[in-house]
Amino acid sequence: MECPFCHEDNDRVVDSRASGVAIRRRRECQACGRRFTTYERAESEPRLRVIKKDGTRVAYDRSKIRQGLMRALHKRPVPTERLDQILQQVEDELTAKYDLEIPSRAIGDLVMAKLRETDQVAYVRFASVYRDFKDVSQFVEEVEPMLSQRGGAASIARGPEASGTRGEAGGPRDKDRPTGGD
Repeated sequence: MECPFCHEDNDRVVDSRASGVAIRRRRECQACGRRFTTYERAESEPRLRVIKKDGTRVAYDRSKIRQGLMRALHKRPVPTERLDQILQQVEDELTAKYDLEIPSRAIGDLVMAKLRETDQVAYVRFASVYRDFKDVSQFVEEVEPMLSQRGGAASIARGPEASGTRGEAGGPRDKDRPTGGD
């Protein structure tokens, strides 16, 4: 197996585990010493098909879900192993629930549920693209349930003017500023 870091073809398997329909192997490169994960799956014709919103059917493509997860988790403190776990869990749940055809909505809803458990910022990023928000009010509706659990929904509903954080003339923060004249 070629190392994704130094591109040498000299590694050893450190750990192997069954992971749903795949075998997860943790490998260590003998040249650079870095570790990486590979998954082995039996090759076959794409069994699953996705029913898109417009009714067309396309072959299930694992890499599309991975790309969406990577965009949502970009610059977030979530390890790549967790991204791979989410991807595998989504795929396992879909194959258990659906035989041949999966509605695209089911895929999106399942990915959103996994992201909500993992990272709220990634969840909001994914939701904003997946749900195709038309305006800020739809965005706020999606975020409010999470904020109400943490007690922060009131500040979003009122906006920054009500919380006094903008520091505009005459606002609550002006009394702390030096006037420069006296």
